[in-house]
Amino acid sequence: MPKVTVDKDKCNGDGICVSVCPVSVFEMQNEKSVPVNQDACIVCRACETQCPTQAITVEE
Repeated sequence: MPKVTVDKDKCNGDGICVSVCPVSVFEMQNEKSVPVNQDACIVCRACETQCPTQAITVEE
């Protein structure tokens, strides 16, 4: 199962990851992205590549 992490210090809360994730892994909580559905991750890495602050890491 993939492990998706968000560095809260780097996250700017723009929500791009929420928009680009095809399987709804993320949701916004307190103006930060939170991976709430990691089991659904298909390791497409769209979140990782689209995050402008490089706050997201996807590990297989």
